[in-house]
Amino acid sequence: MPTVQSILNEKAMSVHTVAADATVHDAACLMNERHIGSLMVLDQDRIAGILTERDIMTRVVAASRVPEQTPVREVMTEDILSCTPGTRLSEARHVMREKRIRHLPVLKQGQLVGMISIGDLNIAENQELEQTIHHMEDLLTGNVF
Repeated sequence: MPTVQSILNEKAMSVHTVAADATVHDAACLMNERHIGSLMVLDQDRIAGILTERDIMTRVVAASRVPEQTPVREVMTEDILSCTPGTRLSEARHVMREKRIRHLPVLKQGQLVGMISIGDLNIAENQELEQTIHHMEDLLTGNVF
């Protein structure tokens, strides 16, 4: 069974973070600059939460808050779900689907080692399906070694 580690092995892994006392404006600019949909929020090198595009839309824009004056800590999601490198991809997909989340931090012994997205899971699933199709084609055409 493929695990989250297989995605981490394929990705150029750098998890983008923001300080809890940074402004939402600064965080949004970083997300835009990096073309990413979430940032892990750190408070004195401790994971404090996650800030997502959805958090910004619902807790800042729709609430008519001023991004330049709103600290990330006031609008981030504090209760984050996470996985480990050994988590099966099917389990990660199930959690993301059930909880309607798009990003899942990867922790190893409490330390942040990566981040996976629903897009990463889709790519991994497509690759696995392509391999299965090629294997079945080989079986059908007698090209098995």
